[in-house]
Amino acid sequence: MASRAEPVDAAGRRDWRDVLRDAADLALLGILLTLAALPLLTVAAAVGTASAAVHDWTRTGSWPSARTTVRRFGRAVPPGVPVSLLALAVAGLLAADLAALATGRVPGGPVALLVTALVTAGLAGYAGLAVVEVGGGGRWREAARSAARACLDAPTRWAALTGVVALAGLLAVLVTPVAVPILAGYTLAALHAVANRQPIAAAVTSGRGGHAGGRRSVPTYPESP
Repeated sequence: MASRAEPVDAAGRRDWRDVLRDAADLALLGILLTLAALPLLTVAAAVGTASAAVHDWTRTGSWPSARTTVRRFGRAVPPGVPVSLLALAVAGLLAADLAALATGRVPGGPVALLVTALVTAGLAGYAGLAVVEVGGGGRWREAARSAARACLDAPTRWAALTGVVALAGLLAVLVTPVAVPILAGYTLAALHAVANRQPIAAAVTSGRGGHAGGRRSVPTYPESP
């Protein structure tokens, strides 16, 4: 993946090639994330490693090296196995519950279906914030606790993250299956942008004032609570 720390023009605008490069990088990230998560037990490690890569990208303007990424993934696999199992179990139970309510196999009707869908979306938004916290260097248990506090302290941000995940889920249903891995990279970048209350495009252009080693610096943003 290429660095996005490219010079901007005098007006502070980024060239279309920079935007295209960013889009390609995020698409590649989503594909690699999907491939790394295929064994299922490595889902948490794959997501956490990809989140760490986006964390570096949004703060330094460059992607981590392949060696760093592989090392992060290897270290994240053992502690990520129980997280993967828990996430898969919860997702499976919620999906089965939604399917049963939608087909009328269990009582409850539209009201129960709506409530279950809202709970599922809220949990997905919370999980998205936990993924962002892990990308910042935290462990899953600490990230889960920090995300829970953040959701209670800033419910509007929680709602925004829930909206991001819900939109990604809708798009995943609408687009061709081969595009779903690509969507994963964009979704992860959107979660980081919303969680840190900084649009990614603005983060790129806001650092045009300084250069270091021939690269434009990108400022560090405050972490989510």
